Amino acid sequence: MQIVLASTSPYRREIVERLGLPVTAVAPVCDETPLAGETALDTAVRLARSKAMSLAERFPEALIIGGDQVALLDGQQIGKPGSFENGVAMLKWMSGRTVVFHSALALYNSKSGHMQEDVGITRVTLRQLTEQQIRNYLTREPDALNCAGSAKSETLGGALLQKVEADDPNALIGVPLFALVSMLQNEGVEIL
Repeated sequence: MQIVLASTSPYRREIVERLGLPVTAVAPVCDETPLAGETALDTAVRLARSKAMSLAERFPEALIIGGDQVALLDGQQIGKPGSFENGVAMLKWMSGRTVVFHSALALYNSKSGHMQEDVGITRVTLRQLTEQQIRNYLTREPDALNCAGSAKSETLGGALLQKVEADDPNALIGVPLFALVSMLQNEGVEIL
């Protein structure tokens, strides 16, 4: 079956391509607004599922991978800042603190209707950062404004981090790869 990644993220695509399988990456159709009263975990899972299912009509015989990541600090969801000043404010708030990233993964078999889900939890402790360091980072890494909390660890954002605790280091970049391997195998895809 065709494998479709419901994402335009080059980083998510690179992680999935590590498995050596042909992957088609397509932008999902999904409103990413959290629902009132929804936990970070629930938001991430709902959006991962929605992204995967949004491509089912277009790819009726495919394994569609959906993913979403929601960061949490002080009981508040941290989304994508969208603007430079919002990014500065988020990183000032997160500076020197531990943020929990919920990286949800959904694999939808559009032919059978079978859905599998998993969430990778990553605890990230940021260094104590000055406002000037934050502004320098965001100036040099403008794509970080499209990442949860502006913490783009796969590039210069790695300099923001002091400690990362995770069962799967790929989850922080957006794809719990270890879980994806199991899900694909459950669908009869032989990886090795």
